[in-house]
Amino acid sequence: MRLGTSSPLAHSTPEEWAANQVKLGCGAVVFPVQSDEPKEKIVAYKEAAENHGLMIAEVGIWRNALDADQSTREQNMDYCVEQLRLADFLGARCAVNVAGAFGPRWDGHYKENFSDEAWKSTVKMVREIIDRANPKNTYFTLEPMPWMIPWSPKQYLELLEDVDRDRFAVHLDGINMINSAERYFNIEEFIDECVDLLGDKIKSCHIKDVHLKEEYTFQLEECAPGLGEFPLRYYAKKLHDLDTDMPIILEHLNTDEEYLRYMEYLKEELNGIY
Repeated sequence: MRLGTSSPLAHSTPEEWAANQVKLGCGAVVFPVQSDEPKEKIVAYKEAAENHGLMIAEVGIWRNALDADQSTREQNMDYCVEQLRLADFLGARCAVNVAGAFGPRWDGHYKENFSDEAWKSTVKMVREIIDRANPKNTYFTLEPMPWMIPWSPKQYLELLEDVDRDRFAVHLDGINMINSAERYFNIEEFIDECVDLLGDKIKSCHIKDVHLKEEYTFQLEECAPGLGEFPLRYYAKKLHDLDTDMPIILEHLNTDEEYLRYMEYLKEELNGIY
Protein backbone atom coordinates (compact mmCIF):
# COMPACT_ATOMS: atom_id res chain seq x y z
CA MET A 1 0.00 0.00 0.00
CA ARG A 2 0.99 3.60 -0.50
CA LEU A 3 -0.07 6.18 2.06
CA GLY A 4 -0.86 9.71 0.99
CA THR A 5 -2.76 12.78 2.10
CA SER A 6 -5.29 15.06 0.45
CA SER A 7 -3.22 18.08 1.49
CA PRO A 8 -0.44 19.50 -0.72
CA LEU A 9 1.16 20.93 2.47
CA ALA A 10 2.63 24.43 2.36
CA HIS A 11 5.17 24.73 -0.46
CA SER A 12 6.46 27.19 -3.03
CA THR A 13 7.63 24.98 -5.91
CA PRO A 14 6.69 21.62 -7.45
CA GLU A 15 10.02 20.23 -6.26
CA GLU A 16 9.36 21.33 -2.69
CA TRP A 17 5.83 19.88 -2.87
CA ALA A 18 7.11 16.46 -3.92
CA ALA A 19 10.01 16.49 -1.45
CA ASN A 20 7.65 17.37 1.41
CA GLN A 21 5.36 14.47 0.51
CA VAL A 22 8.24 12.00 0.51
CA LYS A 23 9.55 13.39 3.80
CA LEU A 24 6.10 12.87 5.32
CA GLY A 25 6.21 9.23 4.27
CA CYS A 26 3.86 9.40 1.32
CA GLY A 27 4.09 7.02 -1.60
CA ALA A 28 1.00 8.43 -3.28
CA VAL A 29 -0.40 11.93 -3.80
CA VAL A 30 -3.55 13.75 -4.77
CA PHE A 31 -2.61 15.97 -7.72
CA PRO A 32 -2.68 19.59 -6.51
CA VAL A 33 -3.11 21.35 -9.88
CA GLN A 34 -6.39 21.69 -11.78
CA SER A 35 -7.10 21.21 -15.47
CA ASP A 36 -7.81 24.91 -16.00
CA GLU A 37 -4.34 25.94 -14.79
CA PRO A 38 -1.37 26.51 -17.15
CA LYS A 39 -0.02 23.44 -18.94
CA GLU A 40 3.51 24.30 -17.83
CA LYS A 41 2.46 24.14 -14.19
CA ILE A 42 0.72 20.81 -14.69
CA VAL A 43 3.79 19.32 -16.36
CA ALA A 44 6.11 20.64 -13.64
CA TYR A 45 4.10 18.94 -10.88
CA LYS A 46 3.76 15.75 -12.93
CA GLU A 47 7.52 15.58 -13.41
CA ALA A 48 8.19 16.36 -9.74
CA ALA A 49 5.97 13.44 -8.71
CA GLU A 50 7.70 11.11 -11.17
CA ASN A 51 11.17 12.20 -10.09
CA HIS A 52 10.36 11.44 -6.45
CA GLY A 53 8.67 8.09 -7.11
CA LEU A 54 5.22 9.34 -6.09
CA MET A 55 2.14 7.65 -7.52
CA ILE A 56 -0.54 10.13 -8.58
CA ALA A 57 -3.47 8.41 -6.93
CA GLU A 58 -6.29 10.83 -7.59
CA VAL A 59 -7.40 13.87 -9.48
CA GLY A 60 -10.26 15.36 -7.52
CA ILE A 61 -13.37 16.86 -9.10
CA TRP A 62 -15.87 17.69 -6.32
CA ARG A 63 -18.59 19.32 -8.41
CA ASN A 64 -22.28 18.42 -8.65
CA ALA A 65 -22.78 17.15 -12.18
CA LEU A 66 -26.47 16.63 -11.38
CA ASP A 67 -27.13 20.22 -10.31
CA ALA A 68 -30.73 21.31 -10.85
CA ASP A 69 -29.65 24.48 -12.62
CA GLN A 70 -28.93 23.65 -16.25
CA SER A 71 -26.14 26.18 -16.73
CA THR A 72 -24.35 25.10 -13.55
CA ARG A 73 -24.84 21.44 -14.43
CA GLU A 74 -23.32 21.92 -17.88
CA GLN A 75 -20.35 23.81 -16.45
CA ASN A 76 -19.80 21.10 -13.86
CA MET A 77 -20.04 18.37 -16.49
CA ASP A 78 -17.43 20.15 -18.61
CA TYR A 79 -15.16 20.37 -15.55
CA CYS A 80 -15.63 16.65 -14.85
CA VAL A 81 -14.57 15.84 -18.40
CA GLU A 82 -11.52 18.08 -18.25
CA GLN A 83 -10.43 16.69 -14.88
CA LEU A 84 -10.75 13.16 -16.23
CA ARG A 85 -8.66 14.16 -19.25
CA LEU A 86 -6.09 15.61 -16.85
CA ALA A 87 -6.00 12.34 -14.90
CA ASP A 88 -5.49 10.49 -18.16
CA PHE A 89 -2.59 12.76 -19.15
CA LEU A 90 -1.01 12.20 -15.74
CA GLY A 91 -1.56 8.44 -15.74
CA ALA A 92 -3.32 8.84 -12.39
CA ARG A 93 -5.01 5.85 -10.81
CA CYS A 94 -8.34 7.65 -11.07
CA ALA A 95 -10.33 10.84 -11.23
CA VAL A 96 -12.87 10.95 -8.42
CA ASN A 97 -16.11 12.77 -7.76
CA VAL A 98 -19.30 12.14 -5.84
CA ALA A 99 -22.44 11.30 -7.80
CA GLY A 100 -24.13 14.58 -6.91
CA ALA A 101 -27.16 15.70 -4.94
CA PHE A 102 -30.73 16.62 -5.83
CA GLY A 103 -30.80 19.74 -3.68
CA PRO A 104 -29.00 23.04 -3.02
CA ARG A 105 -25.96 21.54 -1.27
CA TRP A 106 -23.68 19.83 -3.77
CA ASP A 107 -23.04 16.82 -1.51
CA GLY A 108 -26.16 17.08 0.63
CA HIS A 109 -28.67 14.52 1.87
CA TYR A 110 -32.06 14.60 0.16
CA LYS A 111 -34.85 12.09 -0.30
CA GLU A 112 -34.54 12.55 -4.06
CA ASN A 113 -30.98 11.14 -3.90
CA PHE A 114 -32.59 7.71 -3.39
CA SER A 115 -35.02 7.92 -6.31
CA ASP A 116 -35.15 6.02 -9.58
CA GLU A 117 -34.53 9.35 -11.31
CA ALA A 118 -31.28 9.77 -9.35
CA TRP A 119 -30.12 6.31 -10.44
CA LYS A 120 -30.89 6.89 -14.11
CA SER A 121 -29.34 10.35 -14.04
CA THR A 122 -26.18 9.03 -12.39
CA VAL A 123 -25.76 6.25 -14.94
CA LYS A 124 -26.26 8.73 -17.80
CA MET A 125 -23.87 11.25 -16.25
CA VAL A 126 -21.05 8.73 -15.74
CA ARG A 127 -21.40 7.40 -19.27
CA GLU A 128 -21.29 10.89 -20.76
CA ILE A 129 -18.19 11.93 -18.82
CA ILE A 130 -16.29 8.79 -19.82
CA ASP A 131 -17.45 8.90 -23.44
CA ARG A 132 -16.51 12.56 -23.86
CA ALA A 133 -13.12 12.26 -22.13
CA ASN A 134 -12.30 8.87 -23.71
CA PRO A 135 -9.58 7.98 -21.16
CA LYS A 136 -6.97 5.32 -21.90
CA ASN A 137 -4.66 5.56 -18.88
CA THR A 138 -6.98 6.19 -15.94
CA TYR A 139 -10.47 5.56 -14.59
CA PHE A 140 -13.46 7.65 -13.59
CA THR A 141 -14.72 6.79 -10.11
CA LEU A 142 -17.38 7.86 -7.63
CA GLU A 143 -16.67 8.15 -3.94
CA PRO A 144 -19.37 6.42 -1.88
CA MET A 145 -21.36 8.65 0.44
CA PRO A 146 -23.68 7.91 3.39
CA TRP A 147 -26.69 9.37 1.57
CA MET A 148 -25.78 9.33 -2.09
CA ILE A 149 -25.30 6.75 -4.84
CA PRO A 150 -23.47 4.44 -4.27
CA TRP A 151 -23.99 3.88 -0.53
CA SER A 152 -23.13 0.17 -0.46
CA PRO A 153 -20.74 -2.21 -2.24
CA LYS A 154 -23.69 -4.12 -3.71
CA GLN A 155 -25.07 -0.92 -5.15
CA TYR A 156 -21.64 0.04 -6.51
CA LEU A 157 -21.48 -3.33 -8.25
CA GLU A 158 -24.92 -2.70 -9.79
CA LEU A 159 -23.77 0.74 -10.90
CA LEU A 160 -20.68 -0.72 -12.58
CA GLU A 161 -22.91 -3.12 -14.48
CA ASP A 162 -25.48 -0.50 -15.52
CA VAL A 163 -22.88 2.08 -16.61
CA ASP A 164 -21.12 -0.62 -18.63
CA ARG A 165 -17.91 1.28 -19.38
CA ASP A 166 -14.45 -0.27 -19.08
CA ARG A 167 -13.05 2.98 -17.68
CA PHE A 168 -15.55 3.22 -14.83
CA ALA A 169 -14.07 1.83 -11.61
CA VAL A 170 -14.26 2.13 -7.83
CA HIS A 171 -13.05 4.66 -5.33
CA LEU A 172 -13.47 3.10 -1.90
CA ASP A 173 -14.20 5.15 1.18
CA GLY A 174 -15.22 2.49 3.66
CA ILE A 175 -15.75 5.04 6.40
CA ASN A 176 -18.31 7.02 4.39
CA MET A 177 -20.47 3.93 4.06
CA ILE A 178 -20.69 3.31 7.82
CA ASN A 179 -24.15 4.83 8.04
CA SER A 180 -26.09 2.41 10.25
CA ALA A 181 -25.84 0.50 13.52
CA GLU A 182 -25.60 -2.75 11.58
CA ARG A 183 -22.52 -1.61 9.67
CA TYR A 184 -20.95 0.15 12.66
CA PHE A 185 -21.10 -2.94 14.87
CA ASN A 186 -20.03 -5.31 12.08
CA ILE A 187 -17.34 -3.21 10.42
CA GLU A 188 -14.88 -6.01 9.68
CA GLU A 189 -17.57 -8.02 7.92
CA PHE A 190 -18.56 -4.93 5.96
CA ILE A 191 -14.95 -4.30 4.88
CA ASP A 192 -14.77 -7.93 3.76
CA GLU A 193 -17.92 -7.42 1.70
CA CYS A 194 -16.47 -4.33 0.01
CA VAL A 195 -13.24 -6.07 -0.95
CA ASP A 196 -14.89 -9.34 -1.96
CA LEU A 197 -17.49 -7.68 -4.21
CA LEU A 198 -15.45 -4.86 -5.72
CA GLY A 199 -11.98 -6.44 -5.80
CA ASP A 200 -9.63 -5.27 -8.53
CA LYS A 201 -12.10 -2.55 -9.57
CA ILE A 202 -10.86 -0.55 -6.54
CA LYS A 203 -8.33 2.03 -7.73
CA SER A 204 -7.87 4.32 -4.71
CA CYS A 205 -9.13 4.66 -1.13
CA HIS A 206 -9.64 7.21 1.61
CA ILE A 207 -8.87 6.72 5.28
CA LYS A 208 -10.03 8.57 8.39
CA ASP A 209 -12.14 7.35 11.35
CA VAL A 210 -15.69 7.27 12.65
CA HIS A 211 -17.03 7.62 16.20
CA LEU A 212 -20.41 6.65 17.63
CA LYS A 213 -21.58 9.35 20.02
CA GLU A 214 -23.42 8.49 23.23
CA GLU A 215 -26.21 11.00 22.69
CA TYR A 216 -29.56 9.94 21.27
CA THR A 217 -30.49 9.18 18.62
CA PHE A 218 -27.95 7.20 16.58
CA GLN A 219 -25.18 9.72 15.79
CA LEU A 220 -21.97 9.01 13.92
CA GLU A 221 -19.27 11.60 13.43
CA GLU A 222 -16.22 11.56 11.21
CA CYS A 223 -12.95 12.08 13.07
CA ALA A 224 -9.19 11.80 12.72
CA PRO A 225 -7.52 8.36 12.75
CA GLY A 226 -7.41 6.88 16.24
CA LEU A 227 -10.21 9.04 17.62
CA GLY A 228 -12.92 6.60 16.58
CA GLU A 229 -13.57 2.90 16.37
CA PHE A 230 -12.96 2.06 12.71
CA PRO A 231 -10.50 -0.88 12.42
CA LEU A 232 -7.86 1.01 10.47
CA ARG A 233 -5.29 -1.77 10.40
CA TYR A 234 -7.84 -4.38 9.29
CA TYR A 235 -9.02 -2.04 6.50
CA ALA A 236 -5.49 -1.28 5.31
CA LYS A 237 -4.41 -4.93 5.45
CA LYS A 238 -7.36 -6.08 3.32
CA LEU A 239 -6.58 -3.43 0.72
CA HIS A 240 -2.84 -4.14 0.81
CA ASP A 241 -3.51 -7.85 0.26
CA LEU A 242 -5.69 -6.91 -2.70
CA ASP A 243 -3.04 -4.62 -4.23
CA THR A 244 0.37 -3.92 -2.67
CA ASP A 245 0.41 -0.57 -4.53
CA MET A 246 -3.05 0.48 -3.34
CA PRO A 247 -3.12 4.22 -2.54
CA ILE A 248 -4.76 5.01 0.81
CA ILE A 249 -5.31 8.73 1.24
CA LEU A 250 -5.73 10.51 4.59
CA GLU A 251 -8.27 13.31 4.27
CA HIS A 252 -10.49 15.91 5.93
CA LEU A 253 -8.04 17.35 8.43
CA ASN A 254 -7.83 21.09 8.95
CA THR A 255 -4.15 22.05 9.08
CA ASP A 256 -0.77 20.87 7.87
CA GLU A 257 0.13 20.21 11.49
CA GLU A 258 -2.79 17.80 11.82
CA TYR A 259 -1.75 15.97 8.66
CA LEU A 260 1.77 15.60 10.01
CA ARG A 261 0.50 14.33 13.37
CA TYR A 262 -2.00 11.81 12.06
CA MET A 263 0.28 10.53 9.31
CA GLU A 264 2.74 9.63 12.04
CA TYR A 265 -0.08 7.88 13.89
CA LEU A 266 -1.04 5.91 10.77
CA LYS A 267 2.53 4.86 10.07
CA GLU A 268 2.77 3.44 13.59
CA GLU A 269 -0.68 1.85 13.48
CA LEU A 270 -0.01 0.27 10.08
CA ASN A 271 3.53 -0.85 10.87
CA GLY A 272 4.35 -4.00 8.93
CA ILE A 273 1.80 -3.16 6.22
CA TYR A 274 2.89 0.35 5.31
